[in-house]
Amino acid sequence: MPEPLTDSQIDSGLGNLPGWNRDGNALTKTFRFKHFREAFSFLTRLAFECEEQGHHAEIYNVYHTVTLKLSTHDAGDQITQKDLDLAAAIEHFNWLKK
Repeated sequence: MPEPLTDSQIDSGLGNLPGWNRDGNALTKTFRFKHFREAFSFLTRLAFECEEQGHHAEIYNVYHTVTLKLSTHDAGDQITQKDLDLAAAIEHFNWLKK
């Protein structure tokens, strides 16, 4: 079972993840795309990455806006390295760089 990260480990990990925030026991980020098709394309790419890692995001999508929430259910809905790794992978294919 994955171990929850300490506050300092989470803060350190977030330093490398632009736009990601801690919301209680989860990592979150909102992406705003040009239109629904672009948002859905991002979600399709996300689905493949989640399956590859065996770790899945909570996804909220309305029109061109996608909000992701990451926590590890196997660790009591806490933030683990799995969440930081998935967020980093998302940033790797995210084309909305800030």
